[in-house]
Amino acid sequence: MAAVTTGTTWNCYDSATMTAREIYGRTLAEMGRQNPKIVGLTADLAKTTAIVHFADAFPDRFFNVGIAEQNMMGIAAGLAKTGLIPFASTMAVFACLRAGEQVRTDIAYQKLPVKIIATHGGISFGHAGTTHHCTEDFAVMRSIANMTVICPADGIETSRAVRASVDIPGPVYIRIGRGFEPPCYDNEDYPFQIGKAVRMRDGKDLTIICCGIAVLQSVQAAKTLAEQDGLSVRVLNMHTIKPIDREAIMAAVTETRRILTIEEHNVQGGLGDAVGGIIAESGKGCVFRKHGIQDEFAVIGYAEDLYAHYGLDSNGIIEKVREMMGMEFEADEDWNDE
Repeated sequence: MAAVTTGTTWNCYDSATMTAREIYGRTLAEMGRQNPKIVGLTADLAKTTAIVHFADAFPDRFFNVGIAEQNMMGIAAGLAKTGLIPFASTMAVFACLRAGEQVRTDIAYQKLPVKIIATHGGISFGHAGTTHHCTEDFAVMRSIANMTVICPADGIETSRAVRASVDIPGPVYIRIGRGFEPPCYDNEDYPFQIGKAVRMRDGKDLTIICCGIAVLQSVQAAKTLAEQDGLSVRVLNMHTIKPIDREAIMAAVTETRRILTIEEHNVQGGLGDAVGGIIAESGKGCVFRKHGIQDEFAVIGYAEDLYAHYGLDSNGIIEKVREMMGMEFEADEDWNDE
């Protein structure tokens, strides 16, 4: 294994035991040393979101506004208007729902460079209950004009996304989990670019388009399907949900003709709908299925149990792929007349 080349003080061996939010906090602290315009904000969740690393390094550039997420987003907007680059950290459900109006009107409407780092996304905080689940944030954030929406696969990709977000002139929403997800990458030696999918595995029989915790599970499922079923399954890590990689999606449609999306999110309005909309606009026919939380509030339990319950683990993904392989698509390969 090669060492992680972030310029930070840990390597890939550490990343196996460090959470995505821990890596985020340390990455931000390192970035703060290089860029004096970066400031941090939280709503009484400095330790929980790991922005405490930045707070400890730069106490004069850190603001804890208390349990007032709406106020935090308004303050972040004000700081951005002065030429600073605010990073606002709270749990995903509070960022997109409780503070949704301020994100839309104070930040996105003015296209301000506020970077919203939302932890405990999806059902990663499953045992905390419905109030702390967040399976609506993709739908909310991708519907807000000027907003970039990213869901990294692990801590290493979180570091890449946080660093890249500084170069985006407008607001960015980065969703990460509670922090007990296993690493997907060994190191940073892979092509990462906001708006461009990463092809984790090549394949010709079916394409899985996924993000977040589903990436590692999809890769594992693809390996098992190759060994047990002789299937060639392509896996696309669609870490950027907006702007989405249309070219990668359409290449998958024309080359595999079966598309399965996997997301730790309600299937209404999320990654699946983003992909499905592009396919529908193209006029190309294929077998298409969305897999995630099926338009319901998630049950309460530990994240690992919930992933199995909703088929977001490798076993559930294998089952979905096998179902889709029995479905037919239009045999006409000539799309020039469509």
